Amino acid sequence: MTKLLLSIHVLASILVVGPIAVAASLFPRYVRLAGEDGRSAGAAALLHRICGGYAIVGVAVPVFGLATGAQLGVLTDIWLITSIVLTSIAAAILALAILPGQEKMIETSGAGAPAGETSRAAARLAGLTGVFNLLWAVVVVLMIVRPGSTTGA
Repeated sequence: MTKLLLSIHVLASILVVGPIAVAASLFPRYVRLAGEDGRSAGAAALLHRICGGYAIVGVAVPVFGLATGAQLGVLTDIWLITSIVLTSIAAAILALAILPGQEKMIETSGAGAPAGETSRAAARLAGLTGVFNLLWAVVVVLMIVRPGSTTGA
Protein backbone atom coordinates (compact mmCIF):
# COMPACT_ATOMS: atom_id res chain seq x y z
CA MET A 1 0.00 0.00 0.00
CA THR A 2 2.86 2.37 0.82
CA LYS A 3 4.33 2.01 -2.67
CA LEU A 4 0.97 2.79 -4.26
CA LEU A 5 0.45 5.88 -2.08
CA LEU A 6 4.00 7.09 -2.74
CA SER A 7 3.60 6.52 -6.49
CA ILE A 8 0.37 8.52 -6.59
CA HIS A 9 1.97 11.26 -4.48
CA VAL A 10 5.01 11.56 -6.76
CA LEU A 11 2.93 11.41 -9.97
CA ALA A 12 0.51 14.01 -8.65
CA SER A 13 3.43 16.24 -7.68
CA ILE A 14 4.93 16.05 -11.15
CA LEU A 15 1.71 16.24 -13.14
CA VAL A 16 0.03 18.93 -11.04
CA VAL A 17 2.68 21.18 -9.53
CA GLY A 18 4.79 21.15 -12.71
CA PRO A 19 2.10 22.70 -14.92
CA ILE A 20 1.30 25.31 -12.27
CA ALA A 21 4.98 26.25 -12.03
CA VAL A 22 5.33 26.57 -15.80
CA ALA A 23 2.03 28.37 -16.42
CA ALA A 24 2.55 30.80 -13.54
CA SER A 25 6.09 31.52 -14.75
CA LEU A 26 4.91 32.27 -18.29
CA PHE A 27 1.91 34.38 -17.25
CA PRO A 28 3.74 37.69 -16.55
CA ARG A 29 5.32 37.69 -20.02
CA TYR A 30 2.03 37.17 -21.82
CA VAL A 31 0.00 39.57 -19.70
CA ARG A 32 2.58 42.33 -20.42
CA LEU A 33 2.03 41.75 -24.13
CA ALA A 34 -1.76 41.51 -23.81
CA GLY A 35 -2.32 45.19 -24.54
CA GLU A 36 -0.44 44.90 -27.84
CA ASP A 37 -1.64 41.52 -29.02
CA GLY A 38 -4.98 39.75 -28.73
CA ARG A 39 -3.30 36.36 -28.89
CA SER A 40 -1.17 37.21 -25.85
CA ALA A 41 -4.29 38.19 -23.91
CA GLY A 42 -5.81 34.82 -24.77
CA ALA A 43 -2.62 33.05 -23.76
CA ALA A 44 -2.53 34.90 -20.43
CA ALA A 45 -6.14 33.93 -19.74
CA LEU A 46 -5.39 30.30 -20.61
CA LEU A 47 -2.33 30.27 -18.34
CA HIS A 48 -4.47 31.65 -15.49
CA ARG A 49 -7.09 28.93 -16.06
CA ILE A 50 -4.35 26.29 -16.01
CA CYS A 51 -3.02 27.62 -12.70
CA GLY A 52 -6.48 27.73 -11.12
CA GLY A 53 -7.62 24.35 -12.39
CA TYR A 54 -4.46 22.54 -11.44
CA ALA A 55 -4.45 24.27 -8.03
CA ILE A 56 -7.76 22.58 -7.24
CA VAL A 57 -6.46 19.16 -8.32
CA GLY A 58 -3.22 19.94 -6.46
CA VAL A 59 -4.91 19.19 -3.15
CA ALA A 60 -4.16 15.54 -4.01
CA VAL A 61 -0.42 16.13 -3.53
CA PRO A 62 -0.44 16.82 0.24
CA VAL A 63 -3.30 14.37 0.81
CA PHE A 64 -1.34 11.47 -0.67
CA GLY A 65 1.86 12.80 0.89
CA LEU A 66 0.34 12.72 4.36
CA ALA A 67 -1.10 9.26 3.74
CA THR A 68 2.32 8.04 2.63
CA GLY A 69 4.00 9.64 5.65
CA ALA A 70 1.50 7.97 7.96
CA GLN A 71 2.13 4.58 6.34
CA LEU A 72 5.89 5.06 6.73
CA GLY A 73 5.53 6.32 10.30
CA VAL A 74 7.47 9.53 9.59
CA LEU A 75 4.83 12.19 10.30
CA THR A 76 6.87 13.57 13.20
CA ASP A 77 10.20 13.67 11.33
CA ILE A 78 11.58 17.19 10.99
CA TRP A 79 12.16 16.88 7.22
CA LEU A 80 8.49 16.02 6.69
CA ILE A 81 7.21 18.71 9.05
CA THR A 82 9.43 21.25 7.26
CA SER A 83 8.07 20.04 3.91
CA ILE A 84 4.50 20.39 5.14
CA VAL A 85 5.16 23.94 6.35
CA LEU A 86 6.84 24.91 3.05
CA THR A 87 4.04 23.29 1.04
CA SER A 88 1.48 25.26 3.08
CA ILE A 89 3.36 28.50 2.42
CA ALA A 90 3.56 27.72 -1.31
CA ALA A 91 -0.17 26.93 -1.40
CA ALA A 92 -0.97 30.18 0.42
CA ILE A 93 1.16 32.18 -2.02
CA LEU A 94 -0.62 30.55 -4.94
CA ALA A 95 -4.14 30.93 -3.54
CA LEU A 96 -3.79 34.34 -1.90
CA ALA A 97 -1.36 36.18 -4.16
CA ILE A 98 -0.61 34.55 -7.51
CA LEU A 99 -4.12 33.57 -8.62
CA PRO A 100 -5.77 36.83 -7.47
CA GLY A 101 -2.86 38.79 -8.97
CA GLN A 102 -3.31 37.05 -12.29
CA GLU A 103 -7.06 37.70 -12.20
CA LYS A 104 -6.53 41.38 -11.47
CA MET A 105 -3.94 41.71 -14.23
CA ILE A 106 -6.25 40.07 -16.77
CA GLU A 107 -9.03 42.49 -15.81
CA THR A 108 -6.80 45.58 -15.92
CA SER A 109 -4.97 44.58 -19.11
CA GLY A 110 -8.29 44.57 -20.94
CA ALA A 111 -9.17 47.94 -19.43
CA GLY A 112 -6.05 49.55 -20.87
CA ALA A 113 -3.98 49.96 -17.71
CA PRO A 114 -0.86 52.09 -18.10
CA ALA A 115 2.13 50.11 -19.38
CA GLY A 116 4.28 51.03 -16.37
CA GLU A 117 1.65 49.85 -13.92
CA THR A 118 1.20 46.58 -15.82
CA SER A 119 4.95 46.08 -15.96
CA ARG A 120 5.36 46.61 -12.20
CA ALA A 121 2.48 44.27 -11.40
CA ALA A 122 3.90 41.64 -13.76
CA ALA A 123 7.33 41.95 -12.12
CA ARG A 124 5.78 41.53 -8.67
CA LEU A 125 3.84 38.50 -9.87
CA ALA A 126 6.99 37.04 -11.44
CA GLY A 127 8.80 37.45 -8.11
CA LEU A 128 5.98 35.72 -6.19
CA THR A 129 6.01 32.92 -8.74
CA GLY A 130 9.76 32.58 -8.28
CA VAL A 131 9.27 32.20 -4.53
CA PHE A 132 6.49 29.63 -5.14
CA ASN A 133 8.77 27.65 -7.45
CA LEU A 134 11.72 27.88 -5.06
CA LEU A 135 9.61 26.56 -2.19
CA TRP A 136 8.64 23.56 -4.29
CA ALA A 137 12.25 22.96 -5.25
CA VAL A 138 13.23 22.91 -1.56
CA VAL A 139 10.37 20.49 -0.80
CA VAL A 140 11.56 18.16 -3.57
CA VAL A 141 15.10 18.21 -2.17
CA LEU A 142 13.76 17.49 1.33
CA MET A 143 11.73 14.58 -0.04
CA ILE A 144 14.84 13.09 -1.66
CA VAL A 145 17.47 13.83 0.99
CA ARG A 146 15.24 13.35 4.07
CA PRO A 147 17.66 14.71 6.68
CA GLY A 148 17.80 12.50 9.74
CA SER A 149 15.91 9.72 7.96
CA THR A 150 16.80 6.16 8.84
CA THR A 151 15.47 4.75 5.55
CA GLY A 152 18.98 4.52 4.13
CA ALA A 153 18.43 6.92 1.25
